[in-house]
Amino acid sequence: MPRRTRKSLSPTKPLLRTPLRVGNLDAAAIVGELRQLHEEAEDPSIDRMPDDAELFRALLYVEKHASVLKDDQAQRDGAVKRVTLWQYLREQVDLHQAKAVEDARSAGTEWADLMPALAVSTPSAAYNKATRLRAAALTAASQEGQAVRRTPEAVLAAERQLEIRAAAERRAAEEASRRHALLVPVARRLVRCRSGFVDDEDVEFWLDQIEAVLPSCHTATQMVSLGTYLEALVRALKKIEQHTAQPAGCSDESRSAHAAAAELLAH
Repeated sequence: MPRRTRKSLSPTKPLLRTPLRVGNLDAAAIVGELRQLHEEAEDPSIDRMPDDAELFRALLYVEKHASVLKDDQAQRDGAVKRVTLWQYLREQVDLHQAKAVEDARSAGTEWADLMPALAVSTPSAAYNKATRLRAAALTAASQEGQAVRRTPEAVLAAERQLEIRAAAERRAAEEASRRHALLVPVARRLVRCRSGFVDDEDVEFWLDQIEAVLPSCHTATQMVSLGTYLEALVRALKKIEQHTAQPAGCSDESRSAHAAAAELLAH
């Protein structure tokens, strides 16, 4: 019977099964729970247990003194918490080591100089191990939580996607900044000529909101509020024009201000 050949996978193809992860957790709080178990067991050395924030040293302590937990349930709880925290540490190691390698390379360190630090015997092995570390960091940064294959091709492809996403976010931020810079003068112009608009309760309300927020309109959140009020005002003016078939502005200045606001919001 002919032997079935194994299908080779693309080195950039995402993993079909994303590895399970502990993910983010409050490690200090869990160390605190371990401390409480040892206090309740009257651990005579508890005052030598490291601070809750010193995760590695605290884990070594509770491992060494695990025998003080006499209650079966306390033993189980303590052991499971230790397993969880060691898994958490394991997941963090690749991320932080990848950042350390990145910093070393940025400082001009050659791959040959990183061989002892990465416990490999050739510069190419140092490069490949660093690539695998970057894969872990890219998996953590993935919006979809999808694991990145530990191959140079997959890592480079994932990094390109991150660069594309970052560039799109920069463009969106620049556009938002440009739009926000135009919001204030357009809003001020509308407020200045408010007497030139037809008498309408909704128009007056939104003009009041705009006028109230304008003096302190500096942060991104305040700009969003201003944009929201401006959109509501333009909708109210448009509704009047649809019902009356007449301009909502009674003067050239108010009509021009309305047109400027509508054009800004349309883009």
